[in-house]
Amino acid sequence: GVMPHSSKLIWDLRNRSLGLDERSNVVRADYLGTREFVQRLKLEAALPVHDGCVNTICWNDTGKYILSGSDDTNLVITDPFTRKVLVNVPSHHRANIYSAKFMPASCDHWIVSSAGDGHIHYTNISRSPDITQHKFTCHYGTVYEILTVPNDPHTFLSCGEDGTVRWFDTRLKNECSKSRCGDDVLIKCRRAVSSMAISPVEPCYLALGCSDSSVRIYDRRMLGTITTGAIKGTTGICLRFVPPHLTGRSCRVTSLCYSADGQEVLASYSSDYVYLFDPKDDQASKLGLSENRRQEQPPVKRLRLRGDWSDTGPRARPESEREQTGESSSNMSLMQRMSGMLSRWFEEASEAQNNRAHSRSHSSGESLHTFMHDPTFLFHCVKKLNSVLLQGSRGALTDSAEPVISLQYSSEGTTTSTIKLDFTHHAQSSPELNPIEHLWDELDWRLRTAAARIQEIFRRRKERREMEETEALGIKRPVAKMSFKGHRNSRTMIKEACFWGKSFVLSGSDCGHIFIWDRYTGEHVMLLEADNHVVNCLQPHPFEPLLASSGIDYDIKIWSPMEELPSFDRVLTEEVILRNELMLEENRNTVTVPASFMLRMLASLSHIRADRFEGDPSEGSGQENED
Repeated sequence: GVMPHSSKLIWDLRNRSLGLDERSNVVRADYLGTREFVQRLKLEAALPVHDGCVNTICWNDTGKYILSGSDDTNLVITDPFTRKVLVNVPSHHRANIYSAKFMPASCDHWIVSSAGDGHIHYTNISRSPDITQHKFTCHYGTVYEILTVPNDPHTFLSCGEDGTVRWFDTRLKNECSKSRCGDDVLIKCRRAVSSMAISPVEPCYLALGCSDSSVRIYDRRMLGTITTGAIKGTTGICLRFVPPHLTGRSCRVTSLCYSADGQEVLASYSSDYVYLFDPKDDQASKLGLSENRRQEQPPVKRLRLRGDWSDTGPRARPESEREQTGESSSNMSLMQRMSGMLSRWFEEASEAQNNRAHSRSHSSGESLHTFMHDPTFLFHCVKKLNSVLLQGSRGALTDSAEPVISLQYSSEGTTTSTIKLDFTHHAQSSPELNPIEHLWDELDWRLRTAAARIQEIFRRRKERREMEETEALGIKRPVAKMSFKGHRNSRTMIKEACFWGKSFVLSGSDCGHIFIWDRYTGEHVMLLEADNHVVNCLQPHPFEPLLASSGIDYDIKIWSPMEELPSFDRVLTEEVILRNELMLEENRNTVTVPASFMLRMLASLSHIRADRFEGDPSEGSGQENED
């Protein structure tokens, strides 16, 4: 692609000498702060270097290369200026790559990456193609983020679904093959840790984003691991930030980012907005903003098929709008019909449950469960669903057959209340099932759900105690300085928000756009259409006015200020914002289920032996948020 000549640019983007001219760096910094600069951004290049969603991108320190990782399980180093792939590392990860970073001060020879298989790979690419690779298999469940420490070539941090933050020092060991190993655990949280950030000014401060809507900041000087010689008896926590309306809700923090001066932190919330706070602020304590957990009325859940991105991208529309154009009424999909059926049952069950709960006292605070936390609801619904399904497939099954669907608690991660809907297939293959076995299964199911409920109650109690302790310790509780809205963040686990220069805040969105706000006023200043589905990753160049983005599309996009004149379409932006608001509400009540769930349901309806369909667990994107 030939680049259009733009006389208004301060320097020629094609012939730039990277970071060599100190004078022009000053000019660049000034230019980065002007609104005109972001309003002239345009797609400069699309780099088609992957065969799957691109879940992680980062520039090296000199800004010459981009390292990216994808659902295709490859790590790629690209020169975006020549658009050539320099190194393609078959990563040997067995699942979608979520995070990949260059190790600092390693001449970009060492890469550390993590994936949905719970493994971390530490790779030396200097002798490519004969690369050396070490593995750490200590986490269980997805490892969402790898964090390197500024100017430290030997250590890195990882966090994941298992609720642990681990700190590895490659001088002490460069691999670990133990499973569920505790030697390198720095912090243990009761909930999944989905994002991290280190203060660029004081690297001892580590910010964590958890799935309980909280951001916590720890002082690493107070913490240690078994490997490095642990310091006993200190929590090391010095701050807890929760937007008041999210108290007691489980909104994952999908990204965290410190400002360059370390004075502010940007946090992006799933099913909510992006917030800016000052780590030195302690206003929530002074204002007495309570963090009492309020139990919410469970919404009616709808089902969505994993890998169905129809509600994402620039052309997706909220239901209300689709009804006006007559799109949704004409042919109701099986998915919607099933969804409707389940919803009605959930409603009936939750009403009954609420009536029971209201007649009891509210003092426990645990009397009202959302339906996901109360397996008896699900059990009730599943029984109904099974009877409906069995009527449709009477010929193939005897009365004593197993339920067509069984519900299992997910063993991965710390949230015991994650429920997997699954089908038992031995029923169809052997109709003469032993009734004792059947009874045992039923009993087993009840014992397991009871255990899970007890665990959930204990976890909540512990969380409450933890909160009381942190309050007693005088931990800072900042309030939000500013919120940035209009985008939609609910479909994926990794949705990055970041600062660009001193004046702007950016975020990806489920509508396929990049949103750019004025950092100080929260006003929208630019909207870029950047993905056919969802924009997840945003990485500004270390000093050039260049931005790299990626998402569900299989490419990396490079943006630069090449438009002749500022072009910000306010009217379109308002439309997109309105749609996003409506669809954010719709999405809060939708659950994603894998195709195998639907296939088996269809199979049982169509007298087909269900065990022919295994369903591919990796279909769709590893990014997908299946809360």
